[in-house]
Amino acid sequence: MNLFKNVSTFLGFDNEYEESKLVLFGSPFDGTTSFRPGTRFACNVMRNESYGLETYSPYLDKDLEDVKAFDAGDLEFPFGNTQKVLDEIYNFTSKILKDDKTPIMIGGEHLVSLGSIKAVYEKYNDMYLIHFDAHTDLRDDYLGEPLSHASVIRRCWDFMGDNKIYQFGIRSGEKTEFEWAKKHTNLTKFSCEGLEEAVEKIGDKPVYITIDLDILDPSIFSGTGTPEPGGITFNEMMKAIKTMSSLNIVGADIVELAPQYDTSGVSNAVACKILREMALIIS
Repeated sequence: MNLFKNVSTFLGFDNEYEESKLVLFGSPFDGTTSFRPGTRFACNVMRNESYGLETYSPYLDKDLEDVKAFDAGDLEFPFGNTQKVLDEIYNFTSKILKDDKTPIMIGGEHLVSLGSIKAVYEKYNDMYLIHFDAHTDLRDDYLGEPLSHASVIRRCWDFMGDNKIYQFGIRSGEKTEFEWAKKHTNLTKFSCEGLEEAVEKIGDKPVYITIDLDILDPSIFSGTGTPEPGGITFNEMMKAIKTMSSLNIVGADIVELAPQYDTSGVSNAVACKILREMALIIS
């Protein structure tokens, strides 16, 4: 585990590990991507692009300079062994939690969330999960494989159970997934409507937030492997993040940026700004 300061750090994440409350790390894995690969390149691109931002957020009136945050760099994964990748993420997240710090992960494709969510849930077994995405991710398997970015939330449900998972922005999936969700998760199609009520219901219980960036409309965020028209706007995402600022957030991740599909660099800037805002509401 890298507990030394990363050579290349995300904006504002340049404090020492021991003094930091937030720990950022990258999981550059896209081994189960079902359409266009490339999310493994997101971590370092986001670090470099983050310096186009300011540390201050006018949305939240908070500044990363006032936050103790550490960038641990990227995990190193073996090729061709998905379970070992998830185990590495789980172990790394567990170490962060043992040291009473809060993990923030950059993907990678969405399956990487499973390792981190499982570790956080084991520490906080009354935890809720808030999931932003274009896709349901509720298949029991994808082409016979239960470990897939198309089934990551279903795998989380396996240990979290009913009424603990809130899903927002969903607009793509098999009919059976939407039918299954009616009985097992709280799924909101097309928008973040109902997020305020979910925040009120969760109260001070621990919560993990996973943001698949393809929740955003492709006109705003084209740099992803599975673009899905009909998404939310950037300002709606900012409003959602501000709405969650009262929550007891014990872990988070941002996944599915594939930077090579947006040569303008706009998607990179969008991803970085969302990460900045998430870090500030957790701090």
